[in-house]
Amino acid sequence: MEVVIAPGDQLARIAADAIETLLRSQPDSVLGLATGSSPLKVYDELARRHVEDGLGFGRARAFMLDEYVGLAPGHPERYRNVIETEIASRVDFAPDAVQGPDGNAGDLPAACAAYEAAIVGAGGVDLQLLGIGTDGHIAFNEPGSSLASRTRIKTLTQQTREDNARFFDDDIDRVPRHCLTQGLATIMSARHLVLLATGKGKAEAVHQLVEGPVSALWPATIMQMHPHATVLVDDAAASRLQLAGYYRQTYASKPDWQGL
Repeated sequence: MEVVIAPGDQLARIAADAIETLLRSQPDSVLGLATGSSPLKVYDELARRHVEDGLGFGRARAFMLDEYVGLAPGHPERYRNVIETEIASRVDFAPDAVQGPDGNAGDLPAACAAYEAAIVGAGGVDLQLLGIGTDGHIAFNEPGSSLASRTRIKTLTQQTREDNARFFDDDIDRVPRHCLTQGLATIMSARHLVLLATGKGKAEAVHQLVEGPVSALWPATIMQMHPHATVLVDDAAASRLQLAGYYRQTYASKPDWQGL
């Protein structure tokens, strides 16, 4: 696991660099897209590069991490609509190139199985963007999630609903109680994981992710077992890291050609 500590704007550029390098060398790459606040600056940077530098997404495909259950198709916080607004409509993805789990399916288990099969059918995800919750969840794999889990329905914790209430006019009663989410094993199948976290509120989760034991109590810790995982954090999110000085030293000494 590589840990990079830098200001938030720089982290977004580092993540965008990794995606651009992938797309320019492999235009038909499969990207994993996350929602929440963590990847927004990355999407802004990718959109800028598309407009100003000609970065193309026309041959790429993308899969979303998760989706709320039961939100109306036109609801602004439905994750399919969020991804459309924040990145898909701002670049040149082909129609239907971006897929997400169907939170309004009549048969939710069947929809989860179909989504899992679609990811496999696309050849798997090449680079997966991730954020992390204050309780250590990635996607909607809440504490206690099986480390071997695949795409499935999950009940959101009170903490997650409180954290997400800001997207629903600070009204927790408007936050759905259930979601469909890629499982931890599904996420771990991606070839490169890139997680972003900023702010002091994420410091304990980042500490557990990087330096704690692998445990279902902190689901993101499964990333310690991944052969190519990158954690991008600002100073505040890194404030609990015991080896922060070492992480800074190793990144400063990294060869320019190596990339993430």
